[in-house]
Amino acid sequence: MKRKISTLLSLFAVVLGLSAFHVGGQEERPQNLKVLPKNITNEELDSTMKSFNMALGVKCNHCHAPKANGEKGLDFASDSNPKKDVARWMIKMTSQINKKHFKHAHEGVLHQIACNSCHNGKTEVFTVEKHK
Repeated sequence: MKRKISTLLSLFAVVLGLSAFHVGGQEERPQNLKVLPKNITNEELDSTMKSFNMALGVKCNHCHAPKANGEKGLDFASDSNPKKDVARWMIKMTSQINKKHFKHAHEGVLHQIACNSCHNGKTEVFTVEKHK
């Protein structure tokens, strides 16, 4: 009898453990995407956000607001941090520049601008003034 109970408990523990890795069968989709594609995968989104982190030398909280309920972490869907709108504007601007001026490949390579083209790891872009 003890062996049957032990076997059932072990089986229950395995099922419970495996279910923790298969919640709902789907990944949670990103919310409140206004510029990035709505069908972006979580992997693509993470890669895009990491490129922003590197290009501006910032962490996620530069554009994303803290959770309003006092919990630890960030509310990625929130628009309460105004820098998020600046980032959206910059994404649109970069895309427009690339479509207008960098749409043709040269020697088989398509060169386009990105955040790092101007930011170089800084939140403020470095500008060079011409001397007259």
